[in-house]
Amino acid sequence: MKASAFLYPWDVLGDPDAPARIADLGARQVTLACAYHSTRALTPRHPRHRIVTAEHAAVLYPPDELAWNGRELRPYPAGAWAPGDAYGEAAEALAGAGLDVHSWVVLAHNSRLGAEHPGTSVVNAYGDRYPWAPCIAQPRVRAYLVALAAEAAVRPGAGGTELESCGWYGLAHLHGHDKIAGVALDDTAEYLMSLCFCAFCERGYGQIGLDAGELRIRVREALEPVWRGGAVRASGAELRAGTLEFRTRVARELQEAVVAAVRARARAGFRVLLHADPRPERCGANVGVDPAHILGVADGVVVPCAGGTELLEPFAARGPSGAVIAANFTVVSGMGGRPRALAEDAARAAALGATELRLYHAGLASGADLEAVRKSGALG
Repeated sequence: MKASAFLYPWDVLGDPDAPARIADLGARQVTLACAYHSTRALTPRHPRHRIVTAEHAAVLYPPDELAWNGRELRPYPAGAWAPGDAYGEAAEALAGAGLDVHSWVVLAHNSRLGAEHPGTSVVNAYGDRYPWAPCIAQPRVRAYLVALAAEAAVRPGAGGTELESCGWYGLAHLHGHDKIAGVALDDTAEYLMSLCFCAFCERGYGQIGLDAGELRIRVREALEPVWRGGAVRASGAELRAGTLEFRTRVARELQEAVVAAVRARARAGFRVLLHADPRPERCGANVGVDPAHILGVADGVVVPCAGGTELLEPFAARGPSGAVIAANFTVVSGMGGRPRALAEDAARAAALGATELRLYHAGLASGADLEAVRKSGALG
């Protein structure tokens, strides 16, 4: 089964052995970060460093200054962790080892944007802002994300793109020194804590017959038992169902606009995939979608399988023939991955309709984990 390994440019630049190491795994493709959020990443084999700190969300190539001139919202160039055209240089080195390179573009996940433009952020029912989560219902945010996707996805030499966070982001966030686990939230509670109440979303609720002020009160009432260690009230499920129409419509509009903008700039045969979850209410890197809709818009999806392969089935059942359904497995033991069981996991994924594999994350994995991947035989 065709496989692609995720990488950051800093996994490749300065390490002349990196391209051959990835090719030796049996992977035919690399999904290379091109626009990415802040992170602190391990580089266990790099000859010059072990930890790379990406201080803020950034594009890992020089943005087109003429295209962005005069725009209020614009991408931030990377700092010393990915200077110049880090993406382009890494992509060229990987292509030299015979690997296809596809861009990896993170969209609605940007803490610096929220810090510098707080009005762009999701606001919960209590009035708290989530600076890492741009509100995709806002026209200026949507315009920025569409323009960013069109520029970042179609880099020279890229054969396709994989779009992460192309939809709603919410409460859940691997944030620096996160301390939000003191109270356990089930799926409904997390959804309610991810609802946005900025002025644009409040107007959107009104368009589907919901009074925003009353909705805010009802959300707080539904969540009140949770903060005392209880369960979300039964009304929470009703609130989720009632608001999902608006949020699903907003996410679909963004996804359709982003894919259209990317295709308008891409050559024939350029593949556009979305990181996606078949549960429409889900927020985050793998955005909630309707499988039939998204597979009628994009060429395929990348589906999280770290916790099991059951999320593949809805896409396989409702997607058209030829759609890419890529099963994304973590292959880093220290992050809960199972590199030694990759062949078994890949076979299970194929039986459920997966057409390709994704390996998260070849740059973060230890030498032993990569050797286990290579020996698994899952990559052909």
